[in-house]
Amino acid sequence: MKEQYDVAIATEQEFTTDLKAQMTAFGLPCTDEQAHDFYYYYVQLIETNKSLNLTAITDMHEVVVKHIVDSLSCYDAQYIADGATILDVGTGAGFPGIPLAIYNRTLKITLFDSLQKRLKFLQTIIDELKLENVVTLHGRAEDMSHTDAHRESYDIVTSRAVARLPILLEWTLPYVKQNGYFISLKGAAYEEEIQESPKALDILGGTVKEVRPISLPTIDDKRAVLYIQKTKATPNKYPRKPKDIKEKPL
Repeated sequence: MKEQYDVAIATEQEFTTDLKAQMTAFGLPCTDEQAHDFYYYYVQLIETNKSLNLTAITDMHEVVVKHIVDSLSCYDAQYIADGATILDVGTGAGFPGIPLAIYNRTLKITLFDSLQKRLKFLQTIIDELKLENVVTLHGRAEDMSHTDAHRESYDIVTSRAVARLPILLEWTLPYVKQNGYFISLKGAAYEEEIQESPKALDILGGTVKEVRPISLPTIDDKRAVLYIQKTKATPNKYPRKPKDIKEKPL
């Protein structure tokens, strides 16, 4: 962990220049105001990471590409309409929820996590950047979806680097409105995970609408965004208890 304590924070000009270059390369325009907000987020991420384990990625360019651009790789107006309600399950340090909220302030985003310390960090970002379109929610994914306030209540649910797809589907699809979408940002094993998931999709009411391979600027690895449509209601018994989900995935 010592290297995290010695991370040099880039200047705003350095950060903004790289951010705009990488977002342009990916096909996403970036305004000066957005770049300024992303810089504040980056600085707070690195500073807070000294005392709270938020990320193993601390190099400025890698934060730009592997966190910010990667989070925005799922952004597509075809699926994410202005004003959409989004639940970001297992948000952690705020990915992809905070980048989406900065990029489009009409989106109504709930950052959902089981660790209060992470949500306290995110509330600082929300307050400082005046992200009036964002709230936090503390709890466990397998519990909150059994409440009327949250079950099948969101246009979109997002998740990035949380669990393998069959498990993730049971955690997320109960929150999605019918005809809404679960958007999963996945790494190199996405094809294998999709092959593991037909039973879970059938039981939980999801249909894979699109699998979009993603190439991030300057990064040579394999990843994809999965757009999964909620095509029928999830039976009330799901999600099951954590032990059952883990030991007997659908």
